[in-house]
Amino acid sequence: MHRGIWWARLAIPVIAASGAALIVLALQPSARATVPEPTAPVTGNATYFDGLGAPYGGCGLPQAELETQNFVALNVFDTPGDGTFYPRPLSSANADKMGIWNNGHNCGRWVRVKIGDYCTGVNDGALGQAFCRNGAFTADAYNDGTLDMIVADSCGDSNAWCRDDKYHLDLSKDSLNKFVKNGAPMPDLYPNHWNNRHVSWQFIPAPSYTGDIKIGFLNGAQRWWPAIAVSKLPNGIHGIEYYANGTWTAAAMNGDMGQSYIIGGTVSGGTDFRIRVRDSSDALLFGGREYAFSLPAACSSQCSQAYTQATYTTTSTSTSPSPSRSVSSSPSVSTSPSRSVSSSPSRSASSSPAPAGGCTAAVTTTGSWTGGGQADVRVTNTGTAPTSGWTVKFTLPTGVSIASSWSAVVSQSGQNVTASNAAYNGTVNANASTSWGLVFNGPNFAVTGVSCSAR
Repeated sequence: MHRGIWWARLAIPVIAASGAALIVLALQPSARATVPEPTAPVTGNATYFDGLGAPYGGCGLPQAELETQNFVALNVFDTPGDGTFYPRPLSSANADKMGIWNNGHNCGRWVRVKIGDYCTGVNDGALGQAFCRNGAFTADAYNDGTLDMIVADSCGDSNAWCRDDKYHLDLSKDSLNKFVKNGAPMPDLYPNHWNNRHVSWQFIPAPSYTGDIKIGFLNGAQRWWPAIAVSKLPNGIHGIEYYANGTWTAAAMNGDMGQSYIIGGTVSGGTDFRIRVRDSSDALLFGGREYAFSLPAACSSQCSQAYTQATYTTTSTSTSPSPSRSVSSSPSVSTSPSRSVSSSPSRSASSSPAPAGGCTAAVTTTGSWTGGGQADVRVTNTGTAPTSGWTVKFTLPTGVSIASSWSAVVSQSGQNVTASNAAYNGTVNANASTSWGLVFNGPNFAVTGVSCSAR
């Protein structure tokens, strides 16, 4: 399956005869999906496509700038039997036609894809026709092959794949023979064992996340049309806010390219920018971390390349309008991110007692999937003065281990876990809280012996 690429600018700069820059806006009201987001593995048909095309995929990034070349497209529309092309981004009036693409709001998220049953019949994606006609979906030796992939594009074609199948995934062709089962690769899945077979999938936090986000300016970007793309995200992106004239303002998404936004300068028409990012849970990324950067010298007139990376400095203080900034060596500086919240509701929690003048820790399971899950640990200062640091300890159930963590320095000895604050979140004001998170391997996270000590 090969698809065309959707790309549209939200605001296009027009240079008047006097040299002044005017802004022509093509704003369209957009909506969030009314279809519930899957919080557990779902099953759909899988197809493939050759690549993102040029210059951008549906999320607003060139293919070369993706974190991985294993990527997927999600359905723009949920219109069974209806191949009509509705205007994008979908307006509130068409919200009932919205697919899991969610007007770009699921861009940049990771999915864990597992190979399912093979079709022995006709599986051609004819609109309004049954999948796997004159045959049946059958398990074979390729079932349960797994690969982690990133959402980078959209599927809006007028066929059954993109319209009739709510949980259809369109996979990058080069990824088809990279699935792994029981630690062994499956290099011959495609073409002889493919036939648009079933897959199951679910959203996951970015696997083994380290470092920080990347920011780049898009082709044509300039001081009057500062179009950026944000990537290398721990848990997707739902919005960008920029600091201008003393206040934070929500940026407009660039069409429905969910990782691209039109921001503004700290002063009108300026070339210095400050932003903060909201992840797929609508939480401010890394506790409200701010990113300060300037229009690159290569874009002094306007950016001529599809993507021009920006170098930024950061601060973890989001409340002060003029915070002190800590310089990062590059946009991929190695810092520990704060929690990335899964869409699953909290299922279990365990809290430490509240020592006088100390802290408490509440451990909450925020999501689960086959063989693991995600948890949040909230540290609250119960004293009367700010802490200078904190340490949380607890014991894991037998058979459970920590796979990755963020916003804390974590060690595990047997089933005992010790976590201390990161460099940027040791100070917690009286009656205030901070959080760190983790991904675990194992059946559950019903921890015991939770304790917290403050310095």
